[in-house]
Amino acid sequence: MPDQRSPRTPPAGATAAIVLADGGVFWGRGLGAAGARVGEVCFNTSMTGYQEILTDLSYAGQIIVFTFPHIGNVGANEEDIEAATPALRGVVLAAEVTAPSSWRARQPLDSWLAERGLPGISGVDTRALTRRIRDSGAPNGVIHHAPDGVFDIDALIAEAAAWPGLAGMDLAKDVTCRQSYDWDQAPWRLGEGYGKGPTPRFKVVAVDYGAKRNILRRLVGIGAGVTVVPAIASVEDILRHKPDGVFLSNGPGDPAATGAYAVPVIKALIETGIPIFGICLGHQMLALALGGRTEKMHHGHRGANHPVKNLATGRVEITSQNHGFVVVSDSLPADVEATHVSLFDGTNEGFAVKDRPVFAVQYHPEASPGPHDSRYLFERFATMMERK
Repeated sequence: MPDQRSPRTPPAGATAAIVLADGGVFWGRGLGAAGARVGEVCFNTSMTGYQEILTDLSYAGQIIVFTFPHIGNVGANEEDIEAATPALRGVVLAAEVTAPSSWRARQPLDSWLAERGLPGISGVDTRALTRRIRDSGAPNGVIHHAPDGVFDIDALIAEAAAWPGLAGMDLAKDVTCRQSYDWDQAPWRLGEGYGKGPTPRFKVVAVDYGAKRNILRRLVGIGAGVTVVPAIASVEDILRHKPDGVFLSNGPGDPAATGAYAVPVIKALIETGIPIFGICLGHQMLALALGGRTEKMHHGHRGANHPVKNLATGRVEITSQNHGFVVVSDSLPADVEATHVSLFDGTNEGFAVKDRPVFAVQYHPEASPGPHDSRYLFERFATMMERK
């Protein structure tokens, strides 16, 4: 049924709408690029780091609803990005974007979005939209920025309903690098920006399913010389670099779909005894390679305030998360032990293989701008490579 709080006739001044497959319509004012984009509508509860979120390739195929109202107030710059070309479909905001108030800003968020072909909408009741997603699950939707104020709501509903959704989609192939390259950029430091890393102690091959740049920087920060390879890289492609460790990156889409070509490679890598570390999609596909299962979540985990319990230490870590699929806890084999669990819903947030140097986490220990509670995991990876 249509959302009666949001009539199909645009109110005065409306130049954008977010239209859901079930007929719900939320009106607002457009920003960024004009046009319509379809995707899965999800919400993110982070209070900081909107530019990092907008450039996280794990959001391919998705429209982001920010629950924090003041998005865009510090503008956009060239440093706070996780990928050069964003892969999301659009952005939904509560408040209008104000003029940038940061000395680091290089342009307003509105023009930054427009340059990248991304439509946005502000003035939306994001609380109501978030409750709808929380209660009914992440819906398909279309975000339409129409400066002339003309909308064909029936056509937009039909477009949203016809979109197949993320289940079964392999999106890693769309966002991965096209050829291998070396990465030596170190983590950002105030007054210095991004410098070069120290002389490498290890060689790490990072398999790019949609890798965030700050993950690569953190690997450099532990003394790794990093070579990034495409998602479709073969075992031979990876091993010819003679790695001391292999990293499996984050990325978008259904892990089972990407796993059709990635899981056989991961299985072969496990057999070599080389240390392996996976994050997010890498965590999910590593679970598949070990015999586990994944499933789509009701509305996913997306935010920078998710409490995760370390089962070995009892410590609670506040984490940054962005995932719509999850490893089914009881599907993991006996030689794999759970290491971390979500205190929101009890889902698996990490595991390790008992007799091999292989471990993974669902959340993002490299989180930029934060929190930083889980950065120790990169040191754990370094220790594994040292021992090997």
